[in-house]
Amino acid sequence: MTWSQVDLEAGRLQVLRCKGSDNSVQPLSGVEIRALRKLRRDQEPGARYVFISERGAPLTVNGFFKTLRRAAESIGMRDVHPHLLRHATGFKLVNAGVDTRALAAYLGHRQIAHTARYTKMDAKRFDRFWQD
Repeated sequence: MTWSQVDLEAGRLQVLRCKGSDNSVQPLSGVEIRALRKLRRDQEPGARYVFISERGAPLTVNGFFKTLRRAAESIGMRDVHPHLLRHATGFKLVNAGVDTRALAAYLGHRQIAHTARYTKMDAKRFDRFWQD
C-alpha cells in the first residue's frame, strides 16, 4: 500500500484489490488515522510505501504472511493466513447486522454468492423475523 492511497485529512483509504474484486474507498477510524500519522512521522520524508520491512523495503504480501504466521504461532495458533482476517471481518459485520449487499461492496465481491457464505453462519439472522 502506498501513501497515495491514504487520505488522512478526509479519513479515507483507497483499497485496490486483486483477483477481479471491486476496488473501493473505505473510512478510517480516529485510532487508525492517528496510528498512520505517527507511522508517517517515523518514516523517512518522501517514503512511498506505508508498510516497510525490517530491511527498509516495501512489505510484500509474502512478508505480511510470514509476520502474521509468526505472531499467531507466538500465542499458540496454527495454520493462520491473511485471508482469515478477511473472513473474520465478514462474519463480524454480518453478526453486527450489516446487510448482504453493503457487505459485498465493502469486501469488493462482484458476485453476491461470494458474500452469502457469511450470512449462512449468522446465528442471529432470523431473530427479527417475528415479534411477540
